[in-house]
Amino acid sequence: MYENITEILTGPISAEKIAQITDGELVPVNGGHGSSESVISTDSRTQKPHGIFAAITGERNDGHKYILNEIERGVGIIIAERIPDGETDAPADFVIVENTTSALLSLARYCIDISGCKRIAVTGSVGKTTTKEFISSVLSQEYKTSKTEGNKNTAIGTALTAFEISWETQCAVFECGMSGRGEISEMVKTIRPDIGVITNIGTAHMEMLGSRENIASAKLELLDGMDEDAPLLINGDEPLLTGNERVKARKNVLTVAMYNRHADVRALNLRMLNGGMLFDIICRGRVITNVEIPVPGMHNIYNAVIAFTVGDLCDVSEEKIRAGLKNFINVSMRQKIYRMGKITIIDDAYNASPESMRAALNVLSSMTKERGARAVALLGDMKELGDSSSLMHEKIGAYAARSGVKLLFTYGVLAENIARSAIRNGIRAENVHVNLDTGDARTMAEMMAPLLRADDVLLVKASRSVHAENVIEQLKKFQKRFS
Repeated sequence: MYENITEILTGPISAEKIAQITDGELVPVNGGHGSSESVISTDSRTQKPHGIFAAITGERNDGHKYILNEIERGVGIIIAERIPDGETDAPADFVIVENTTSALLSLARYCIDISGCKRIAVTGSVGKTTTKEFISSVLSQEYKTSKTEGNKNTAIGTALTAFEISWETQCAVFECGMSGRGEISEMVKTIRPDIGVITNIGTAHMEMLGSRENIASAKLELLDGMDEDAPLLINGDEPLLTGNERVKARKNVLTVAMYNRHADVRALNLRMLNGGMLFDIICRGRVITNVEIPVPGMHNIYNAVIAFTVGDLCDVSEEKIRAGLKNFINVSMRQKIYRMGKITIIDDAYNASPESMRAALNVLSSMTKERGARAVALLGDMKELGDSSSLMHEKIGAYAARSGVKLLFTYGVLAENIARSAIRNGIRAENVHVNLDTGDARTMAEMMAPLLRADDVLLVKASRSVHAENVIEQLKKFQKRFS
């Protein structure tokens, strides 16, 4: 065991120690380095010399193909499932393991253990990234806080997030995503959260899991890594969570809600304020008035109230919690609102599900009513919805019509169902425009630009694989038209 955590968290670790932690076999090649290395990477494109390369076997790529190149570049330690065929004169230490991902998670658990930091794990069908950012913003007012960055909400991403923890870290906020059963369980058994959060149960991953009940069961794998007494925060307006037997059997569950009057924490008296929201909170018997967040939308109030509760559980003062919420900055492409000439853009292009589509359309509706502006939407394909895909796209088209969208563009083959339904439900056919080719952002922008006008509010929303942000980039070429 190291004498202090800096030797693994901010300094080198030997191949021998890695083999010990991962239950791997140390195999020196050409004598090995006999030295210690730092900085673990799974991506040969970003690997630095004298670092540690972990060869991951994925669905599309196999990191073992790059091992010899990495050794030639000066990488000293390789974590892998096998030694590749081929010649190299460079020395390296191999740690041979049964499964590289599992080995990384063992290393991550070791890092987390010796750091002693408080761990918060966040999952949910929608809103988990924004909630993670809100929680981090609140906790960082009081503590040195690390968090999941970018799209590192997988098992490998969990390990890489753990490796970023330093000896100074007091709190770490992990985002746990999934595409199927068992994935969240694997992550939280590594993290072992002190506080767990489930934002909601939606319809994302319906294609893989088949029903909202199965999705709820997969999200509740969060409990697999939590002590019985650890606080669990759940959406108190979701019966699939409040009525679940695993939840009801726990000792320390806090329900966060807007409609459930029996919830432990509630938001009420909601008001729009300068593009953001103002609201009150009843938190475990206390009333906190005029809490402000700088982003619009009822869904963001849920996220903020969860963050308020986490801050309260972590003994952050009310004043600092308020500051963390008020100074919140959302991540790129997640409902970022800005001007393009005289047009307002709601850039929410990072991902999409039926729930987040409706939430985004609510924001568009509120903003345009407040400003007396025209509501315009570019809505793209929503992926992974299984057999319900066509129906769910049709329901979004109907919702767009009810929300007051006046000019609608759809992007992708699936999204054509949005267009048809929108026309059936009241948007005039001449105001609905369809582009089936999500690989042609320029044509989409060329279709939109002549029809947009000053003071419009444009929502851009689609699943990540659609890359709807490319349409926004192409629209910037026409900015003079909107100025």
